[in-house]
Amino acid sequence: MSELDVNLPSTRQTQGSIKDKIEVSIKLLTGDVFVGRIVWQDPQCLFFTDTNDRKTLISRRAIAYIQYQ
Repeated sequence: MSELDVNLPSTRQTQGSIKDKIEVSIKLLTGDVFVGRIVWQDPQCLFFTDTNDRKTLISRRAIAYIQYQ
């Protein structure tokens, strides 16, 4: 199992959005878009909660991009 590399700027950016509870938009490779907050991350997944408090585990491999608000 790989470790989360906290030296990468992308990891630090995501950690900052988790800490500051910043709203993000996550677009998946399928075209689906999620809007809400990232609650936590690990090397394989992001745990996400949307504006209706629905919780979703998103595979990093499925993400096209994350847009920080």
